[in-house]
Amino acid sequence: MTDHEQAIATALDQVGPRLQRLRKQRGITLTSLATATGISKSTLSRLETGQRRPSLEVLLPLAQAYRVPLDDLVGAPEVGDPRIRLRPRRVNGRTVLPLTRPGGVQAWKIVIPVSQSEPRPRTHDGFEWLYVLSGQMRLILGDQDLVLGVGEAAEFDTRVPHWFGSTGESPAEVLSIFGRPGERMLVRAGNGEPDAPADSHHA
Repeated sequence: MTDHEQAIATALDQVGPRLQRLRKQRGITLTSLATATGISKSTLSRLETGQRRPSLEVLLPLAQAYRVPLDDLVGAPEVGDPRIRLRPRRVNGRTVLPLTRPGGVQAWKIVIPVSQSEPRPRTHDGFEWLYVLSGQMRLILGDQDLVLGVGEAAEFDTRVPHWFGSTGESPAEVLSIFGRPGERMLVRAGNGEPDAPADSHHA
């Protein structure tokens, strides 16, 4: 095992005790935490005892329930670590994890709850690319009403009335890349393969 792999393993081993310590400091029971996060009591218990490895899907709701940054649960990276420390937040009922720093083309991982199934189309300048990571996403684009599954993507000019959300059957995880007018980003060629970066003309 390399030093980097050992550091990751050590950090993951410390997540469980950190979760348990935080829960007890807050005076929260496993039952009430399960209710607040939607994570089963048995899963929470296995996380705290180290019998289950932490994942983003369980750490995000826990960070929200405790109202602490995600990196407080997993430990801050060492000085010189090239990873970007970005924090998830709740935006209009959705969990949004920024994957890029502010400025330029923006990328997010968005977790859309089942409850967000009522279309509310809007328009704004820019260009957006969406990719479904899990579940199914409903996309309203102008007069089109589409359902995209895992591995499917869509791209569009955001001046067209649009909305994306849940189909109402299960949560959806979506990767969103958004560029404002004039910014450079990948556009899809006619054969479906990515073309070279080009200026977006969706002003």
